[in-house]
Amino acid sequence: MLKTWLLKAWSPWLLSVLRIVTAFLYLLHGTQKLFGVPHSARGAVALAPRLEAAGVIEVVGGLLILLGLFTRLVAFISSGEMAVAYFSSHAPRGLLPIQNGGELPVLFCFIFLYLAAAGGGPWSLDARRRAA
Repeated sequence: MLKTWLLKAWSPWLLSVLRIVTAFLYLLHGTQKLFGVPHSARGAVALAPRLEAAGVIEVVGGLLILLGLFTRLVAFISSGEMAVAYFSSHAPRGLLPIQNGGELPVLFCFIFLYLAAAGGGPWSLDARRRAA
């Protein structure tokens, strides 16, 4: 049986790992929108201004969250962007996220909302700035 005290002891560092992995995936969504990298099955398409703005938020926000710089503010903005993405693009296609393809925006939204409250963890530039 896994000792819960061990998990509790690691929780600050696992927060940083959650932040890093989530930000990397979020960043990839932005680079795919703006630069076509990584390659998408859809290929290069002209983006509507709203999707270009989303791509910019995802690239800049993803980089900042990945580094753990201004994590709370950027995560809050990113959470809002994902909520808008869900309700404008996915919700009209069906009631449940599993039906409308909106699982990722929902997960990103709530992980970013958690990061806005919890911060970036010990492996972040925010933590280094506080220590200095």
